Amino acid sequence: MPPKKLPYSDFFDETLTRDVEELLSRFQGADSVRYSDFSLIWREMRFADVFLGICRSGEAKSFTRVSLATAMKYFLPPYSFQIRVGGLYLMFGFYHTQLVVPPVNIRLALKDIAAVQKFLVDSLDAGHYDIVYIYEKLVAARAFHYTAMPHHLHFQKQKKPKRDPVCSSFLGRTSAVHDLLSLDLLEELSNVHIHYTKLKESTVEVGDEKQEKKKKRQSKAESSSRVRLLQSIKQKSFQNLQVASKSRRHRQTQVVDSPGSGAEQVPEGRKKWQRPPSLRARTWKSLGVPEEETKTQAWLLSAPEEWESRRLRGTSKRQHADA
Repeated sequence: MPPKKLPYSDFFDETLTRDVEELLSRFQGADSVRYSDFSLIWREMRFADVFLGICRSGEAKSFTRVSLATAMKYFLPPYSFQIRVGGLYLMFGFYHTQLVVPPVNIRLALKDIAAVQKFLVDSLDAGHYDIVYIYEKLVAARAFHYTAMPHHLHFQKQKKPKRDPVCSSFLGRTSAVHDLLSLDLLEELSNVHIHYTKLKESTVEVGDEKQEKKKKRQSKAESSSRVRLLQSIKQKSFQNLQVASKSRRHRQTQVVDSPGSGAEQVPEGRKKWQRPPSLRARTWKSLGVPEEETKTQAWLLSAPEEWESRRLRGTSKRQHADA
């Protein structure tokens, strides 16, 4: 006759789960995460006697394994921070009050290590040093057994395995969002948001560059139109300029005598600037010699007699040579 199957061989026990939820609900009502408050509730409910009354060693190992797995369940998400602290204290109490020798280790799956490390960092940042101390005490006692799966795998499984119900009052406030959205989906949304932000920044930079180029083109167009306007004004002003004829430029003013107003200059044309007399004219004027009476060149003005004597000597020499 095969041995009777133990009631807690499916990783949890309903009676133990009810007692654990009662302890955690009291701890939640205390509105504290201190280990002293938890230990007070632990002693009031006499949880240290939970392993008493089990005679066979195999049954004691199985029940201890189920107890530690139940405490580990409340130590992991999606439960609230205070319930997870209660699960940690519960593991500490179960591990140090078990009667199995050597003690049964706590199975910690590799997929849950990241959540545990984040929980410890949050506790340390919040100043809950007793939480970190209890965890380090378990690590120092080598209570954790790091495994690939949270439970033992069996080849003979039940067709309809039992499901451990989740207490809704123990869930955290953000658990509803995690139920609707998976971590992969949230990570993908975060990547999409980062990509969108980068595209938006690049679009803004391109828009600014286009505006700067547009402003430069407008300024160039304005400067070129201003230059064309100035050129057209200059051309019009030069076209309207009247050039005086040569005869009008050389006309001289006439002096008209009138008995009433005296001598008046009546210019026939536009008055122009007159060139001052040359050095030659001023010299002849000072000497009192009219300018038309002599045909001496300007460069011979300094010595006309010397030039005449040289000319006479040259003619006499030519005559002697001919003779």
